[in-house]
Amino acid sequence: MNATKILHQGRQPMIRFLGKRTTPTHIDHSPKVHPASPTHALPESFASYRQKAQQHGPLNQSNKYSTGHIGGSPGSSLGPVEAGKGNYFDRSELPKRFQRLAWSQAEIEAVESGGASMFA
Repeated sequence: MNATKILHQGRQPMIRFLGKRTTPTHIDHSPKVHPASPTHALPESFASYRQKAQQHGPLNQSNKYSTGHIGGSPGSSLGPVEAGKGNYFDRSELPKRFQRLAWSQAEIEAVESGGASMFA
């Protein structure tokens, strides 16, 4: 216990601050356009911004299924789900030369033994 007191008595912080702490007398909090803004203009109001904003799709959906959250509408309302020409959803739909090959019994044993059965 006394050793801890002795250690803390001579402690000096390694960082030194110059001058007295001061806060700015005037800070401008007025809204400003971001320098990288595509329109270089502020929106007229938040409501008008929400009408045009998109986040994972339009925010102003007004269909009968919308409940205001993701998954609020059924998948069938999104339209047909078909792969376009030259696109495939599963590897089994590809031509035979690109499909998965069946594993042989020797390959299965090599994997299960960690490769040791190949050299034994």
